[in-house]
Amino acid sequence: MLNEKIIELGKNSSEIRELSEYGDKRKAEIGAEKVFDFSIGSPNVPCPDRVTQDYIDLIEKGDATAIHGYTPAPGSMETRKAVSSYINERYGIDCRPEDFYMTAGAAASLAITLKAVCGRGSQVIVLAPYFPEYKVFIENAEAETIEVSLDQESFQPDFEAMSEALNEKTAAVIVNSPNNPTGALLSEESLRKLSSMLMEAQNKFGTEIFLISDEPYRELVYDGAKLPLPLDYYNNTIVCYSYSKSLSLPGDRIGYIMVSPKADRRKDVFTAICGGGRSLGYICAPGLAQQVVAMNQGVTSDIEKYAENRDLIYDIIKKCGFETVYPAGAFYLFVKSPSGDGREFSERAKNHDAGINDLPGRIGSSSSALCNPDGIAWVSKTQRLVFTRSGKFDLWRNFCRTYRSYGKPDYGLLIGQDAGAYGRYRVKVIFLDGLYICRGGCDIPACWIYNKVERPKKDRCK
Repeated sequence: MLNEKIIELGKNSSEIRELSEYGDKRKAEIGAEKVFDFSIGSPNVPCPDRVTQDYIDLIEKGDATAIHGYTPAPGSMETRKAVSSYINERYGIDCRPEDFYMTAGAAASLAITLKAVCGRGSQVIVLAPYFPEYKVFIENAEAETIEVSLDQESFQPDFEAMSEALNEKTAAVIVNSPNNPTGALLSEESLRKLSSMLMEAQNKFGTEIFLISDEPYRELVYDGAKLPLPLDYYNNTIVCYSYSKSLSLPGDRIGYIMVSPKADRRKDVFTAICGGGRSLGYICAPGLAQQVVAMNQGVTSDIEKYAENRDLIYDIIKKCGFETVYPAGAFYLFVKSPSGDGREFSERAKNHDAGINDLPGRIGSSSSALCNPDGIAWVSKTQRLVFTRSGKFDLWRNFCRTYRSYGKPDYGLLIGQDAGAYGRYRVKVIFLDGLYICRGGCDIPACWIYNKVERPKKDRCK
């Protein structure tokens, strides 16, 4: 007999991947050069040359049996030594190789950790907005997801709501800083207050509450911002890390779990992690990737490229009149849309070839963008826009930069298709309240680019 719940899970992929699949479909139908996919958070800044060369050298000169063979279930001891040595030197933490469990990326790290610390009927608190797969991992650990919204201005925790959510069933709290999808960093003040609340709750209920720190974007911090680490504030912290973003290796599936050296039951926690990995089949992370990351501790891709991309898209979006938080890290923009119903608007947009996606819900929602020359990816109730696609920004900027908003409901979006020799843009016009499209295009003087857009009369459209 098949598991009906798992069948349903297989039928309904995440909205982010659903949009990516929609983009692949449109690429096959109209050509990849006409589709701009800003959905999945996959780096397009290449991995460092030295990483590629290390792969080549290991394959060409290394011991093939060792390269492609099993490692111990928690990972190669050489790799775990290299990681612990770097963490101690970089962050001043007195950890040991035995505190590390190598994994196939952050998703595996989270799934293993939740399996280790949760039991049937337990609860895990997540700070919304959050990566939607958290809920899948939590439910797989037979626990319940409890959402606590972040403040919509500062994107710091609502501590009054957190206090109400903590109870004797709370097994863990997941934090993600820099955050996907807002790009916000948890402040030192917030971490101190959260840690204090968790310690008080542990004492009050006589239970262990783990702080699970999801840190795939740890190195992606801009403008010299300081990133406080939960390990420095709360003893029962478990770190879930991935090299997917820092080294641009999302397809290599390599990361780790680190148990805090200050954890109350350090050895037992790590033993539970090993058991969680075994129960899920997450053992012996890719051996070749383990060797490569061991050789590249402290190395990152060109992170400044993401800062450039962020500033480019942020400036465009603000000029368009949209509200968004200026991200201090990660590579997303979280944009507030003028549309009240993100999913409904997104589906209507697809009818006009403006591929848009929304992850519905409260502040915990996020969404992604996809656009092509016949439309532009836009609006959802709350929108997550990945800004890794730097190679296509010039063209995308031409689509976006002619937009100005003024009052409601007259949101007008001009999408430029080319600029003629006489300084006139061939455009299509979208009004966000009703997705009204001037289908044939209109000739708009170039001097209108930074002026307010008026709703055109229908007879101006060919």
